Amino acid sequence: MNFPSKLIENAVEEISKLPGIGKKTALRLALHLLKRDEKQTLSLSEALVAMRSKTRYCRQCHNISDDELCGICTGNRREQGVICVVEDTRDVLAIENTSQYKGLYHVLGGIISPLEGVGPNDLNIESLVQRISGNTEVKEVILGLSPTMEGDTTAFYLTKRLKPFDVKITTIARGIPIGGDLEYADEITLGRSIVSRIVFE
Repeated sequence: MNFPSKLIENAVEEISKLPGIGKKTALRLALHLLKRDEKQTLSLSEALVAMRSKTRYCRQCHNISDDELCGICTGNRREQGVICVVEDTRDVLAIENTSQYKGLYHVLGGIISPLEGVGPNDLNIESLVQRISGNTEVKEVILGLSPTMEGDTTAFYLTKRLKPFDVKITTIARGIPIGGDLEYADEITLGRSIVSRIVFE
């Protein structure tokens, strides 16, 4: 791709490093930013720099936060006795958007993946163990991890680590999505759905 300016080329190179953005989209975005009022482009760049340099992580659950403790951990209406363990902040946002969960979270910061060199010590597992061992109020830990090989490995490891404590360990339901056709479901999902069947109400 030929660029009329080295400055445009550098901008396109950086923008195209973002996930899901190729060179053509990056060029379109760069040219759009160039056409915008300079104040708007500066506001965008300042917001990105501030996000990168000032964002903190909650010392209790490791979710993204503006303060030492996030709004969920300090929320008065949250169920203190239930902790949902998730891989990252995107999972917290997805669950929060359902408006069905009122407990607390614990963000692992990834999942165990030997192929990618990620082990238990690379995740926020020790802080979860400490959080539960020093808190008799916690009655249930929900493993809200993706139903993949790595997710199941992480869930198995967490179950072993949390076994000594008097907490109920559950996992999010897995099965056929609402509106899905059985013929398109893979064998593992369909098998799990049959094994974990529920009473029809």
